[in-house]
Amino acid sequence: MRVAFYYEVLLSLSLHGTDSIDPCLANSYNIRMFPRETYVKRRASFIRALNERGISRGTFILLANGASPRNYPSNCYPFRQDSSWLYLVGTGLPDCGYSLDIESGRSCLYADEPSLDDIIWTGAPPSLHELAQRVGVEGPSSLSELHSLVAEKLARKEPLFILPPCRGEQQARLAQLFGIGASAHAEALGEFIDPRVILAFVSVREVKDADEIAEIERAVTATKAIHEELLHSLEPGWTEKAAADYVLSRASAMGLELSFATIATCRGAVLHNSPTGYAATAGDTFLLDAGLEMPSGYAGDLTTTFPVGPRFGTQAKAIYEVLLHAFGAATAALAPGVRFIDVHRRACLAIAEGLMSLGLMRGDPHEAVEAGAHALFFPHGLGHQIGLDVHDMEGLGEDYVGYGDELRRSDQFGLHSLRLAKTLKPGMVHSVEPGIYFIPQLFQKWRAERICHDFLNYDIIDAWMSVGGMRIEEDWCITEHGARRLGPAFDKTVEALESARTAQ
Repeated sequence: MRVAFYYEVLLSLSLHGTDSIDPCLANSYNIRMFPRETYVKRRASFIRALNERGISRGTFILLANGASPRNYPSNCYPFRQDSSWLYLVGTGLPDCGYSLDIESGRSCLYADEPSLDDIIWTGAPPSLHELAQRVGVEGPSSLSELHSLVAEKLARKEPLFILPPCRGEQQARLAQLFGIGASAHAEALGEFIDPRVILAFVSVREVKDADEIAEIERAVTATKAIHEELLHSLEPGWTEKAAADYVLSRASAMGLELSFATIATCRGAVLHNSPTGYAATAGDTFLLDAGLEMPSGYAGDLTTTFPVGPRFGTQAKAIYEVLLHAFGAATAALAPGVRFIDVHRRACLAIAEGLMSLGLMRGDPHEAVEAGAHALFFPHGLGHQIGLDVHDMEGLGEDYVGYGDELRRSDQFGLHSLRLAKTLKPGMVHSVEPGIYFIPQLFQKWRAERICHDFLNYDIIDAWMSVGGMRIEEDWCITEHGARRLGPAFDKTVEALESARTAQ
């Protein structure tokens, strides 16, 4: 098949490294590490960002992820290191600790040597001392020394800072480290979570360097290859689950992981529909939202919508062309200094204008968007940042990441779901993913309550409900003078998609 070339190239990239990424796997957890200087530079940038926000002393504490039991202690989910840890420390080993003295810049890794029993079951890890040297930190010291350090700082009432823990296990470990009782984890840990620290960390992580962008682009390229192959391969009779399994098998063949659970569905009106045993028919429209993750942890995220049969239905084609125009309007507006919320509004306006041309909406399109009428069809935001997480850094708090101290989130339906709103900067990487959906329950509610009745032709919309839902998504990097799509070009015009389907 014509996309087989992608697999050969990507397998080579993922297994043999690049000029900027060390070709050796750092540990048995398959995390690829950057050069030592990268982590030293990141920590220095973090300290400068903290200083700019008025924090010049204190100790920043970070814990690596541990195993996460699936249903009993020794049956765990596949290990994934914490993304903040990957960014700042870099190692893939679980159950480690890290401290950063903000005033002196002194960094230290804390880890216990494995027991013989650990080695029997999971193998010997790389030298902890070598890992510490490799990322430019002192140590390793034992985890008990980290406990002593924290206890000493608490006793002296010296500032201690952490990031918001995502996992319950992390919250429990931090509570134990800080001597907090099990019944008051979240509230008591809040004392050590300073918004200035979060905003400083976000400001450093959101601007990607050349090596990071290259890793994301590799993830996007691999993702695009799988999307294109499914576009050529899926046939009527395939179940949604079979399509999702196809994505997983191709990712595994490249030595890569999924960056999130694949959405492979004929029910595109359910935004995050889990794949089912439903068998696709020639009259269906198929939506694939899937992404891959590199061994370094960096992610890709694409969505492709296409007909299961050789052609889009008449109504589906008309809606898809409106969607494609909105996608083009949004990507044309991307540039440094532009607020992403304004790019989102550009897409909303294009959707409203297109739906008015089909008779589904009416009135002035600008007024309709201002009133939120378009959100009946487009109830989510235009995109999100991408990096070490497919929704980059959102574990730190979506408002911190997408709005910062520049904007406040709207409470308007649809606009409230916009994950990224703030001003774009060179080096930021994000998705652009407009969608148009016909959601029966939402339609029924709005129609019954006459919501935005002046802008919506409910009787006409009712005749289009069978279209379901569709979405287009690509990943973009902001440059000094504009923006560029990451990964190879992917022609998503009606003509290109239908040609691919007829060429099965």
